[in-house]
Amino acid sequence: MKGVVYVSEGCFRLGDRERPAVVEAGDAVVRVTLSSICASDLHIREGSVPRAVPGITVGHEFVGVVEEVGPGVGDLRPGDRVAANVETFCGECFYCRRGYVNNCTHPLGGWALGCRIDGCQTELVRVPFADNCLTPIPDHVTDEQALFTGDILSTGYWAADISDISEGDNVVVIGAGPTGLCCAMCARLRSPARIVMLEVSPWRRTFALEHGIADVCIDPSSEDAESIVRGMTDGRGADVVMEVAGGEDTFETAWRIARPNATVCVVAMYPVPQVLPLPDMYGKNLTFRTGGVDASHCSEIMGLISDGVLDPSVLITHRFTLDRIMEAYDLFASRADGVMKVAVSVPRPDAEN
Repeated sequence: MKGVVYVSEGCFRLGDRERPAVVEAGDAVVRVTLSSICASDLHIREGSVPRAVPGITVGHEFVGVVEEVGPGVGDLRPGDRVAANVETFCGECFYCRRGYVNNCTHPLGGWALGCRIDGCQTELVRVPFADNCLTPIPDHVTDEQALFTGDILSTGYWAADISDISEGDNVVVIGAGPTGLCCAMCARLRSPARIVMLEVSPWRRTFALEHGIADVCIDPSSEDAESIVRGMTDGRGADVVMEVAGGEDTFETAWRIARPNATVCVVAMYPVPQVLPLPDMYGKNLTFRTGGVDASHCSEIMGLISDGVLDPSVLITHRFTLDRIMEAYDLFASRADGVMKVAVSVPRPDAEN
């Protein structure tokens, strides 16, 4: 079977891979039907994820069909359609019991798929802790609708939760990329007064407005975002700011446009340390919330998709087959042609493989 291999820094290659098998009792082997490319995959290719292991199959955003389960799997059967969680977690350690699955202490816990063990940009993938990490897909939910359940949509759901958004709040989301859009979608579930997105890309601003994900979009490269946000809020500033861009000055923008006693939720990953200038923000009494996503609410998210409350499939702008996935990488990395997210369909592998 074929899969995208992390060869070395700067080099991914579509090559031959061995068929996975059940290793531990809680494993499942899943036939991948649809996968995607995440910005984290690009970070691995760039060499900016030190824990990523050369030689692994990359990828962690996928849906598929269970092919085989270990004897310890209780909730899943071969033939079940499932969406995968970005994190594998044991469910039993100190952090898992408290819902902090990103910090699972098991050697296979946290972000393992496509980083430390073989991931999903292939035909078949072994998933540890299958009962915890695979979410059944209702029959009427399509693969495209379910594709982002365990990663970017989980990130948006987690970010909206820890931001403590209240009904009638003014929420600012910095960055209208796929994750920022998911943050805005999930913030919308909490009935804010308005969602304002800051984004320098014209087509991303248009996308957010045309799909009703944002109420207002601001170009911070040519507009005074702080003044505009204050003008919308009787001079106060935003009640909640979600920083998803990770740009050179976006962290400073986030705390500056927040009102006193607001929450600033930092979702972004930064290439360099950020400065917390406490003297400059003294008296604002801000609450900062940050960390890696705890993707522990996939069943709830799937329920919202099933009920038609969330439809993240609108983020899919381009479609490829597995044999063309390197083209998909080039497009996704270039941000050309209005690409938001790509969907990569995977043919059923031959029985001999």
